[in-house]
Formats: sequence, C-alpha cells, structure tokens
Amino acid sequence: MNEEIPKEPVEQQKQEQQNPPADSEIHAEHKKDKLHKQIDKLRAEKDEVFARLQRLSADYQNYQKRTAKQIAESITYEKEVVIKSLLPVLDNLDHTIINTEKLKDSGEVLKGIKIIYDQFLAVLKTHGIEQIIAVGATFDPECHQAVMQKTEPDKEDGAILEELRKGYRLGDKILRPSSVVVNKKKEEPQPDTDNKDNGE
Repeated sequence: MNEEIPKEPVEQQKQEQQNPPADSEIHAEHKKDKLHKQIDKLRAEKDEVFARLQRLSADYQNYQKRTAKQIAESITYEKEVVIKSLLPVLDNLDHTIINTEKLKDSGEVLKGIKIIYDQFLAVLKTHGIEQIIAVGATFDPECHQAVMQKTEPDKEDGAILEELRKGYRLGDKILRPSSVVVNKKKEEPQPDTDNKDNGE
C-alpha cells in the first residue's frame, strides 16, 4: 500500500507566497523611510545654520575691523581740526615776538599779547571749552581747588579771593579745576557759660 505524501507543507508555502507580508513589516519599512527623510532634513538644516553662522562670524569680524578703523580716523580728524584752529593763534604770537624788537612801548606789546589771548579763548570756545569762573564766586569743590585760605572780614565765608591758576570745563566735564584762595572767617570765641560768677 502506497502512502500519500502529506500536502500540507507544500500548500502552506504556496499560501505564504501568495499572502503579502504582514502589516507590522510594512509599518516598520515606512517608519524607517520616514526616519531617513527626517535625518536628511535635519542635516540640511544643520548645514544651513552652520553656513549662516560662518557668514555672521565673518561679517562681525569685518565690522570690528571697520569700526576700529573708523574710530582711529575720527580721532585723527578731530585732532587735525583742533590743531588747525590753533595755528592762526600761533601765527599771531609769532608775529608779536618778531615785532616786539621794533616796539619801544611795552604797552603795545601787552596789547598784542592780550589780543592773542582773547583769540585763543575764542578758539577754545568753538570746541566747547570755557574758563571756570572763580574770583567773586563761592567755593565749589567740584570746579575749584583750594590751595590757600585767607581771612577778609568784609567778604563772605567761602568766597574766592584770588585765582592762582585758571580752570577749564568741556561742557559739563571739568578738564582742570581752578586753583584758588578761599576766604575763611575767624570763628569768634563763644562765651563760657559753665563758669558763671553767681556772686557767691
């Protein structure tokens, strides 16, 4: 008696070939593709951000160099403006020195020097520099420097009596305080009330 070969495994193979892969495998493949796309997208974004950062870094370095150059040029220009404005004063002083030998009257020399002095102050004023008022003003430690004290009873306490060296300000900034002599009134002795003579 011939035994029949079981057909089950062959039929099972045929069924497996005919049946599509399971849903879980399709889902895994889809997830893998999606993940690869996300990675590629992130890499592209990273490259773009890095390139932008490099450009910004280069721009900032150029800006720093440009700014330093502009500041140096600005300082040079300002120095040039100040020096050029002072040259006419120097010219007049030079003329006065040359012509002093020809003058017999010292009053004329003094007059010429006074003109130059006023011209110099006018030039300083165009640059915002002014003298600090001292004589006749009340002592102010922010713009005056007391180097001496004197006593003049008819003047107020703290009044400036003399100016030994002129002070200058640039706007609100003190470039150099005035060196001054300040009035200091003598304190009158107070009557001694503790040792009253009550006649005992």
